Amino acid sequence: MITYEINDALYINLTNRCTNNCSFCIRNHPEGFGFDLWLPKEPVLEEIMADLENLELYNEVVFCGYGEPLVRYREIIGICRHIKQKGVRTRINTNGQANLIWNRNIVPELKGLVDSISISLNAKNAEDYAELCRPEYGKAAYSAVLDFAGECIKYIPEVWLTVVDVISAYDIEVCRGIAEGIGAGFRVRHYC
Repeated sequence: MITYEINDALYINLTNRCTNNCSFCIRNHPEGFGFDLWLPKEPVLEEIMADLENLELYNEVVFCGYGEPLVRYREIIGICRHIKQKGVRTRINTNGQANLIWNRNIVPELKGLVDSISISLNAKNAEDYAELCRPEYGKAAYSAVLDFAGECIKYIPEVWLTVVDVISAYDIEVCRGIAEGIGAGFRVRHYC
């Protein structure tokens, strides 16, 4: 499934690939989500665009699926240009490792195309992050996520750090302090 709707938002599922293997990820329990988001193959740009009719029906288009959307950031840029021409708000839900994936800072390319970005922090330090999120990049991923968030604050109007409530209340508050310290918003997501 390339696109799916939740409330007044259209979600775009671009890939199954992810640089994390989070212990709590919905990919581990797909039957509980209500959508079959596993892609038999990554959709090409033309297939994605074909699913983007009637954008005026939505308040927001969100890049979020079973994989890390910014693995396909080039496609996101093309899609966002189309969406912005229609006057619709855009958001990316990400693990924040795009600059590691691409080995360079891609954030400036998102300026003017992405209205909001939600970055999964999920831990108060690199050790906890490595244990919970099991990133391909090991403990280095945590500081890269924070660096990515700092870059996003420079170019994207709305930046959120998020945690899933599988961590302790104390850890959640430490993460809230990290978000506030860099000037990002903070949200706690409920584990389904």
